[in-house]
Amino acid sequence: MSLKTTKTWCIRLIPVVLFFVSYYFSQFFLQSYSRSPKNPAPSKTACGSWLVAKRWESLNFNITRKTQLFLKMADYFWKQHQSTLPLPYGIKGSELFLLKVLAITASYEMPASIENLDCRTCVVIGNGFAIKNSSLGAAINKYNVVIRLNDAPVRGYEDDVGNKTTMRLFYPESASYNPSIHNDPDTIMVLVPFKQNDLRWLKEILYNEKRVRKGFWKPPPQIWMGSTSQIRILDPFFLHQTAGTLLHIPLQPRKNQKPIHPTTGILAVFVALNYCDVVHVAGFGYPESRNQNQPIHYYGRDTMRSMRDSHHDLSHEAEALKRLEDSGAILFLHPHS
Repeated sequence: MSLKTTKTWCIRLIPVVLFFVSYYFSQFFLQSYSRSPKNPAPSKTACGSWLVAKRWESLNFNITRKTQLFLKMADYFWKQHQSTLPLPYGIKGSELFLLKVLAITASYEMPASIENLDCRTCVVIGNGFAIKNSSLGAAINKYNVVIRLNDAPVRGYEDDVGNKTTMRLFYPESASYNPSIHNDPDTIMVLVPFKQNDLRWLKEILYNEKRVRKGFWKPPPQIWMGSTSQIRILDPFFLHQTAGTLLHIPLQPRKNQKPIHPTTGILAVFVALNYCDVVHVAGFGYPESRNQNQPIHYYGRDTMRSMRDSHHDLSHEAEALKRLEDSGAILFLHPHS
């Protein structure tokens, strides 16, 4: 066989070789994350077109990676952005509180070190008992963005949940009085305003005004030692979309109907889907409702009994997470039911 013929055949074989290499790596990645409870953090390979195409294949809502997650002052200078719904799904009636809060917070952006990444790998850490004894801590710390919820602790649980925190979503009743205890110094503290009193609480903290204690289902911290420069206000658009598009729950319940709102956890997953190229989750899932004595968190002693009067539909959210998992939009880092 001549040198010219050999060269021609080699050129023809390149696409075939590339196809099998790509297929092998994609299968290896998916299998490793579905079988092993101790997984390495994803590399840039995970952002390949094969995963991006798969994860949105069966989802019925539009998501863009170039998303502004947080409210900014400029949002209030354009009439077309005025909201028709009150909190938690809009800002109608809360504009004054928001303006005062946004006037004193220093930034509305994500850090440039994350914004400028070619591939954003994110993990959302739920507070569920399922992550206990998982030994996922080291893997969790390798993600570009680690999102945590409410006042879930880190110190003392590093082996299972890691100790890196990029963003923490919270509301007043779930705020820790001193965020520095369980967060990094540069952790972005993202307030999720479910009601007008949530914004009023933050305004009183920021301006050192007299605290109004009424209007909360649980007393929030009267002293909050968070850094002003790290505070962000999540755009209610994301709660609106989580409720209406992902969970299909009524945004305006009928008279005498108990309102149902998304949990902070499912909201964080939806936010991550909007912002990240790769979304993995851990610590999600509640025990069966009939098992009222089963612990629900990897910390503390709360059981399913504490969820009886909540404004959440946990089984409905579990179904939504299953749809996201089946579509390839998210991957669990540990076995789950």
